Amino acid sequence: MNVKLLEKSEDCSLYEQVAERIEMLIAEGTLQPGDRLPSVRKLHKQLCVSISTVLEAYRLLEDRGMIRARPQSGYYVKETPATAPDEPSLSNPPWQVCPVDTSLAFRVQKMMRDREIVKLGAAVPSPELFPLATLNRLMGQVARAQPEVVHSYDAPPGCEALRHQVAKRLMDAGCSVTPEAIVTTNGTTEAMYLSLQAVTQPGDTIAIESPTYYGLMDILETLRLKALELPTHPREGISLNHLETALSQGKVTACALVSNFSNPLGSCMSDEKKKQLVELLNRYNVPLVEDDVYGELYFSGSRPKAIKAFDTEGRVLYCASISKTLSPGLRVGWSIPGRYQGKVEQLKMVTNITTAIAPQLTVAAFLANGGYDRHLRRLRQAYQSQMARLTQAICEEFPPETRVTRPCGGHVLWLELPKEFDSMVLYQEALQHKISIAPGTIFSPSGGYQNCLRLHGGLPWSDTIAEAMQILGMLSKKQLARKILAK
Repeated sequence: MNVKLLEKSEDCSLYEQVAERIEMLIAEGTLQPGDRLPSVRKLHKQLCVSISTVLEAYRLLEDRGMIRARPQSGYYVKETPATAPDEPSLSNPPWQVCPVDTSLAFRVQKMMRDREIVKLGAAVPSPELFPLATLNRLMGQVARAQPEVVHSYDAPPGCEALRHQVAKRLMDAGCSVTPEAIVTTNGTTEAMYLSLQAVTQPGDTIAIESPTYYGLMDILETLRLKALELPTHPREGISLNHLETALSQGKVTACALVSNFSNPLGSCMSDEKKKQLVELLNRYNVPLVEDDVYGELYFSGSRPKAIKAFDTEGRVLYCASISKTLSPGLRVGWSIPGRYQGKVEQLKMVTNITTAIAPQLTVAAFLANGGYDRHLRRLRQAYQSQMARLTQAICEEFPPETRVTRPCGGHVLWLELPKEFDSMVLYQEALQHKISIAPGTIFSPSGGYQNCLRLHGGLPWSDTIAEAMQILGMLSKKQLARKILAK
């Protein structure tokens, strides 16, 4: 056990630091499933913290599903299921260009806003995972130090202090860019919207992953663009063979992909595949709009590179934000539009002139103060723990035929049930129990994936979520039983 003493911090209480240290030992394999943890008194002496602090840390780890208590024996690392569920099969969408209709997705999203609902359908991280106190303090400091600036207009490309910090962080993603190459936006959604608008005309066809994030389909519909769904592997991403066929037939004007830990599959393309993708796009002179909002949320190893890292001709329009890592409410994102920067800046000016200055300066200050990497380590561990607990619950509660993705980052899981299953029926029945899911059909312009659904793993584990998973499993089993009896 690492005996380095702990220090009080505004961002993280002592008991959370103790829990983080234990969780790291579990993630690294030092503590294996079934191993006994140090006794409360032993850890209290090693770390020079109170017994109540250790007990609170162990309770937190119990809530996260990492450990469990055995009466009269102590605390143990929780065992994982003996067999992991099979992964979903490779998607096989229809080879056809589809108009986009997001009316169903909009209705589903609207229901997710109900505060009484257990939100397993909305991929919105819990605010308790973010350093809210520090962000609020920094925002106050920014407003007091630069009152005239935060209440003034800015213009594209946006706040220089933020762009400088983003450029530094993008080095970890393999991107060497100057602050001048970055345009700040209102989150990733606006970055994607402006980027797609810059490279298309109404009626154009965009190659997308299948299944794909319904937020992207909202953008395509608004811009009056069509979609070509391409087969996508749950771990390896979009099929380059199918993409090349589409490009060679002249069907595609641009591509739009989530490069790392995609939503909803959680796929992450290898560096070699990303390089091949860029070479393919260069050959056919087709731009790519890259969404890398999940790139920082890897569970182990190092940050995966962005597709933009392999872009030598400025053809990749890179988009990201802090919405999944720091604060969705601040609405701070950015784009690196490459050769299309002038057009993106013009569209940004026409759309809303600028992103609010105060949030940009707040995020810039947080990135500059050195606490972001520490926060990300805790956040990744939390997501990894929550995803493991969610997977365990699926194994225990859902029909045995259920297939589940095994992403190496992010916070969403994709479930595939037998062909006769209807996730819209489950969605309606779950709402009666105040539980939301994201039915598979909202992730496909062609209305596919009726037997699939997405669950959100970004919520700290609790008795409420455990009960919700039991109910979802029970409803799924009952539906399949009805299907069998009806045959």
